[in-house]
Amino acid sequence: MTEHDVPWLDEREMRVWRRWLRVQTDLQAALGRELSRDSGLSLQDFETLVWLSEAPDERLRISALAERMHWERSRLSHHLRRMSARGLVGKEGCKEDGRGSFVQLTDAGRKALDEAAPEHVRAVRRLFLDGVEGRELEVLEGFLERVLERVAETETETETEVAVG
Repeated sequence: MTEHDVPWLDEREMRVWRRWLRVQTDLQAALGRELSRDSGLSLQDFETLVWLSEAPDERLRISALAERMHWERSRLSHHLRRMSARGLVGKEGCKEDGRGSFVQLTDAGRKALDEAAPEHVRAVRRLFLDGVEGRELEVLEGFLERVLERVAETETETETEVAVG
């Protein structure tokens, strides 16, 4: 494909694309500021605690948590180390295979999550969901699902290329 074959964005598409990028950045920043102010947790802390709270026995293998959060394992390990130092999570070896590790929600982590969740949900509603009217939520959900499917397809294609390459 040459430069002339590229289907460049028209003015409206560019405006929507740039607005989408700004929404991602500004919404995450606003939610992060409010969460930090209200609870001392970062969005990443909160997401980690939520995933653990929803897991059986409030624990997951670190590799499974990394996959769910779409994080590199090394990034998650560094983050978990910081959370562990604050008493929010604990780590234990995997008795089944001896190689992996589990991360466990601690009582302090559960308390932090329980205290942070109500204000965070209010912020999500106020900044995001309250702006959705009528059928827009259904349309938005369908649109986001299609985007995620396309992204997943490119991840699969990349993994296949790496395996074959």
